Amino acid sequence: MSGTGKAEAESYKEIKTILISQPKPERSPYYEIEQKYGVKIDWRQFIHVEGVEEKEFRKNRVYPNDFSAIIFTSKTSIDHFFRLCEEMRIKMSQETKYFCLSEAIANYLQKFIVYRKRKVFTGKRKIEDLKPYLMKHRAKEKFFVPVSNLGAKSVLAFLEENEFDWKEGMMHRTVCSDLSDLSDVTYDVLVFFSPLGINSLYENFPDFKQNETRMAVYGNSTKQSVIDHGLAANIMAPQPGITSMAMALEKYLKISNKK
Repeated sequence: MSGTGKAEAESYKEIKTILISQPKPERSPYYEIEQKYGVKIDWRQFIHVEGVEEKEFRKNRVYPNDFSAIIFTSKTSIDHFFRLCEEMRIKMSQETKYFCLSEAIANYLQKFIVYRKRKVFTGKRKIEDLKPYLMKHRAKEKFFVPVSNLGAKSVLAFLEENEFDWKEGMMHRTVCSDLSDLSDVTYDVLVFFSPLGINSLYENFPDFKQNETRMAVYGNSTKQSVIDHGLAANIMAPQPGITSMAMALEKYLKISNKK
């Protein structure tokens, strides 16, 4: 994967091809952008999740049913928690309490438990949102946090600082996808939403040169990763008046493709 010259944020050279480092969705504003500006948009997942196998998890000698409270930080953590419980033939007690970082996570939990028989506590987005509920149950409950290889730093730090009885257990991993089939493919724009995507780019293509390829990045941590690798962030979101990557791309295309 390569470009053809020096990347310049101000050049606004016409864009014909865009690669978005995510799976292709059923519906997306990018489809309208594709038609409106005459660009070809491809989708490719640069990172993916792999579940930890039961045999590996058992080596930790941590068993979910030894805990009376579970903290879920994502839908993925729910999937792999109940997957491993099933593989280990573990049934969680009807009295188990579940603490979910967001309403979306709590709603997803309904796929696996009967709400009326359980106690579920919901935050808005951060662990601090759950603080009143967590502190109320700190003395009585033993907490378990299913995590990935990336951890859940803010959650674990909160539990440690407030002296909870807790343990974490890695139940899934976020890993780089194999992109070797893209080795001879050139795109005018590469779109990234996390530093992990940038890591995957360089794991697959250690000699990647930006050249004239424009880098579209979402979030400050992704931008910093781009900079750390000596690349230029040409298209950035969010920014004032630009809340999504689709909006940022269209703003750029209005100039580069003069539509």
